[in-house]
Amino acid sequence: MNRVAILWNPVNQSAQLYLDQARSAARTLGIQLQVLEVRQPANFERAFTAMSRERAGALLVIADGMFILQRTGIVDLAAKAHLPAMYTLREHMEVGGLAFYGPSMADNFRRAASYVDKLLRGARPADLPVEQPTKFELVINLKTAKALGLTIPPSLLQRADQVIE
Repeated sequence: MNRVAILWNPVNQSAQLYLDQARSAARTLGIQLQVLEVRQPANFERAFTAMSRERAGALLVIADGMFILQRTGIVDLAAKAHLPAMYTLREHMEVGGLAFYGPSMADNFRRAASYVDKLLRGARPADLPVEQPTKFELVINLKTAKALGLTIPPSLLQRADQVIE
């Protein structure tokens, strides 16, 4: 695989960080990126047609609220195109996504509670440090892998926080 397609919504300003990190990783790994903007649900079909035309070997779907709402369609289009897809939102796994890697939202919510506690005790928001996620999760869907004809290495399965069979 030498070409990875990326779905992103440029309207979502936080998605730019993900895209910048993907570009940096691609340079390091010698992989070409095919960046596809999707600003509205009607753009998904066109994006997947472009992926097929350019022979993308895999897909990365960058986190976006619209992508959560359209997750079933995205996962279905990836399956139809026989594209292994990695998602940065766990919600895609509920509808048959192949793999998710990203921050643990449960852990983030627990940590956010400590911020609320500090604020309720009188701390000034400007005095609280900005924190980055510290716990990440890997989820792999073996049923989807099998449908795509993929074999997931045992070493990767052992590292997964959850394996869907």
